[in-house]
Formats: sequence, C-alpha cells, structure tokens
Amino acid sequence: MAKIGVEQSLTNVTEALREKGYDVVELKQETDAKNVDCCVVTGLDSNVMGIQDTVTKAPVIDANGLSAEEVCREVEQRLQ
Repeated sequence: MAKIGVEQSLTNVTEALREKGYDVVELKQETDAKNVDCCVVTGLDSNVMGIQDTVTKAPVIDANGLSAEEVCREVEQRLQ
C-alpha cells in the first residue's frame, strides 16, 4: 500500500487514511516528504516548506477546506 505523508495537525485525515490501509507518516520537516507517494498538507505553510516544488515529485494535496473523506478520495485519484 502507498506511503502517505500527512502534516501532524491533520489527525482526522491520518486516521481516515489508516482505516483505508495506507501507511501514514507524519510530515515534521521537508525532508520527510522525500520518501512518500503522496503528501497531504494544511495549505498554511506548504510553499514555505518547499514541498510542492523542490523536495518531492509526489503529488501534494492541500487539505484546507476538505473533509477527511474528500482528502482520501483525492489521494486515491492522484495515486492511480
């Protein structure tokens, strides 16, 4: 199953992804994004961390305004 990096403040998203069988790791530093298949961020500091353009080639999902279920659907779509 895919490895998903999630910012630590998104606990509901982390739980939802784990229920679907994903391997979820917490994104604490930008280097954590290097070894994941997809990143989920709050949108508040995604550009500051540099995740979107330098650290990873993995899809980055901005969870701002999305429910945990909507984020799960986004992850599934991006990983297809």
